[in-house]
Amino acid sequence: MQELQLPTRHDWSASDTAYGKIAIDTFEPGFALTVGIAYRRALLSAIHGAAPTWVKIENVLHEFSHLPGVQEDTLDIMMNLRKVVFALNVNRPKILRLKAQGTRVVKAGDFEPDADVQILTPDVVLATLDKDGVLEMEVCIERGRGYQSAEKREPEALPINAILLDSDFSPIKRVNFHVEPVPGSETADGAPRERLALEVWTDGSVAPQAAVGEASRILQDHFNLLTDFPAPSSTTISSATSTSSSSRCARRTASRRPTSGRSPISCRRPRPSC
Repeated sequence: MQELQLPTRHDWSASDTAYGKIAIDTFEPGFALTVGIAYRRALLSAIHGAAPTWVKIENVLHEFSHLPGVQEDTLDIMMNLRKVVFALNVNRPKILRLKAQGTRVVKAGDFEPDADVQILTPDVVLATLDKDGVLEMEVCIERGRGYQSAEKREPEALPINAILLDSDFSPIKRVNFHVEPVPGSETADGAPRERLALEVWTDGSVAPQAAVGEASRILQDHFNLLTDFPAPSSTTISSATSTSSSSRCARRTASRRPTSGRSPISCRRPRPSC
């Protein structure tokens, strides 16, 4: 019996903090496309990352408030916060604090340092202050996956006057793959075997190698349920057989039972006596 050809090697032709390209071979015809689609789905939707989930700005009651001495509106500050790339080293929320005043440009690097949080884009501008401007805020950084809108999130403990943010936790920005034939490797019917080339772009908080490894574990966990089916025991088989026999006997008895009918006389209404 001819064995199924499985991939035996991979090669990272490009590897950076935010971009990676890996080639995997050799696949049977059609399998490289199947594996590529599964990897792309897992990478884009299931890889964990960090993002701000709420912000509390001093003297701001809601997202339509305006701070004196600050050129940006509150909505602009919230949008700028979503542009910052964070890396969270623990599996619990962390609070970052920032306080700035006077004529200056406030950037993401102005947050107070925290050993558990890395700010990978410190040059992102958050706000521009005038000489009388004061900006004081707290931002909560959490781990998650996918995209979560503020309307669908219900945090357990939200500080007073804190504003929920739409959070994009996914560190994967783009995934591309293509299938190419492997020269000199054909099946018995002459069809060429295939190579899968997978490209991954990240925001820098997760390396492409780590993202592909996590996607592989996610896919493996999904298929582990159907890897081994335990053989049914004799008790289970006999119970199923007796149940089936009882059902057949009940149906046979019901089909042979005569139907009851009313006599036409019994259906007549009594005639009133004179």
